[in-house]
Amino acid sequence: MTITAETLDRSRVLVAPALRQAVERLDPFTRLVASYHFGWSDEHGKPIEANPGKTLRPALALLAAEAVAGKPEPALPGAVAVELVHNFSLLHDDLMDRDTERRHRKTVWAVWGDATAVLAGDALLSLAHEVLAEDDSPYGQEAGQALAIATRELIRGQVLDLAFERRDDVTLDECLDMAGGKTGALLAVSAAIGAILVGAPQPVVSALSRFGAELGMAFQLVDDLLGIWGSPAVTGKPVFSDLVARKKTLPVTWSLDHGGLAGRELAAWLARDGNPTDEELRYAAELIERSGGRDWALREARERIGLAEQALDDAGLDAIVRNRLGEVARFVIERQA
Repeated sequence: MTITAETLDRSRVLVAPALRQAVERLDPFTRLVASYHFGWSDEHGKPIEANPGKTLRPALALLAAEAVAGKPEPALPGAVAVELVHNFSLLHDDLMDRDTERRHRKTVWAVWGDATAVLAGDALLSLAHEVLAEDDSPYGQEAGQALAIATRELIRGQVLDLAFERRDDVTLDECLDMAGGKTGALLAVSAAIGAILVGAPQPVVSALSRFGAELGMAFQLVDDLLGIWGSPAVTGKPVFSDLVARKKTLPVTWSLDHGGLAGRELAAWLARDGNPTDEELRYAAELIERSGGRDWALREARERIGLAEQALDDAGLDAIVRNRLGEVARFVIERQA
């Protein structure tokens, strides 16, 4: 088992009981929906063991506390809170994108409908702030404010993402700003919240926040690549899923800005009406590759990881835990799902 796998598994062991305890507070139907979404049960409530996801965000929170205070447990409320906010965003994101599958299972809206997905997501968001408000850390209010600001930024990014679907003039800078909100903000607070809860000095909190923000940009770049070229057997999403939706992802936007003739052909392809065939989707993916969008996204992801590693160095953390955080960062650009 790799260091990264050990780190993520350790996080799951710590977080899972507290996460289940939080979900138990929900009304019976919403509890069933959340249990299904987290992979704890089927749609009838029968216990199962489905893919729980990467649990990257709570792992960052726990590692940050351990790096500063020598133990992860004080960050557990923060770790649960960021995981709840993340899953609130997934429930709403699946609905807005009309994605019918996540982790090889039907999404919540595809099973129970749009309204249930909205309400279940809202319930998880409320739980996140409830769990954090109950923490007896003297720094709980500061952590709660940081999470609230990050959630607002996440929503801002999602608003931009939806708006970009109706525009044909989205710039790369706009797309990077959108990704910084939609993905970077929650990873930034995930990396910082554990340090906040153990009373770390502000320069350490700021360095960890920068680490998470750069990690978030790398994560989004890789996610966008997987949304075009990822294997459905691994990602749990249909092939060329982002191209089917004609999403203005980072490699697409870079190709439109810098791709020359292939970029102009891609713009014309994106402007077409109707549902694209498999052959047309392969053609669009080839245009992005010919434009250099795929290579740029890979390079940019690596550069962002380099910046994240530099932020870790600036934080002056315990060497062993700092290396674990670095391993998590490298996992982000090596992942296949």
